[in-house]
Amino acid sequence: MSSAVAGIKDRTLLAAIGDEDSITGLLLAGIGHVDKGRKNFLIVDTKTQTSVIESAFEEFTERKDVAILLINQHIAEKIRPMVDRYTQPFPALLEIPSKEHPYDPEKDSILKRVQKLVGE
Repeated sequence: MSSAVAGIKDRTLLAAIGDEDSITGLLLAGIGHVDKGRKNFLIVDTKTQTSVIESAFEEFTERKDVAILLINQHIAEKIRPMVDRYTQPFPALLEIPSKEHPYDPEKDSILKRVQKLVGE
């Protein structure tokens, strides 16, 4: 088995950056994982500094055990330059809506890239 395939098989976790309602729902669904003080989620509220969100984004995108990173779209807007620069296939980055902020396809960086590829 090649090391690339072995690396993909090690990616077993979802990570999430979101508001309290979104993270609570995801934790209730079973995505929570805490190992030696490292969590795979960040709850963002009005007091959370942008630097904390950026640090969590960097940590989750660099971890070798994370397959998918979910981020509320309105939180992704706070770190949009970082989100737009992220182009790695793993972990896959998905922007999701929240209860208070509906999904806006015009702001989704992944959807913009797909549209550019297909010529829309």
